[in-house]
Amino acid sequence: MTGPEHFREAQMELAPDGGCEYGCPHAACAHEMARIARAQVHATLALAAATALSGFDMPTYDYEAWYAAGATPRPAESSPDQ
Repeated sequence: MTGPEHFREAQMELAPDGGCEYGCPHAACAHEMARIARAQVHATLALAAATALSGFDMPTYDYEAWYAAGATPRPAESSPDQ
């Protein structure tokens, strides 16, 4: 999963949708807390990817590993013949 995908997952987890998917009557049920925890994990991973890919000084092999793990792949370029 790329950094932007983690960010979108965090947003989806926190989107207001009317409460707990299990129909709990109270706002802060255990299911909601688990959902918030999942959002926090995705947000943290998005931040880690953004930080690692920001271009600060790091060995090339480390940057390449972060790029492979967390960057959005470039779309295939079309040739003029297509």
